[in-house]
Amino acid sequence: MQNSTKRRIFKIKGMDCPSCATLIECELEDAKIKAKVNFAKETIEIEIDKEEKTRKIVKKLGYLIK
Repeated sequence: MQNSTKRRIFKIKGMDCPSCATLIECELEDAKIKAKVNFAKETIEIEIDKEEKTRKIVKKLGYLIK
């Protein structure tokens, strides 16, 4: 069965290096949230139903989702 969860891409600000993207992905993974962070494009792709929780975690890490 194919995963039908809707995903959305947002801009993310404040990353200084690829390690920042990895840190965000790891923290979200610990919270059971699957995300794809692209440092070069400054984007984060997340499941729509996890948006609020994702924003809180990302903000706590010192980054901003636009």
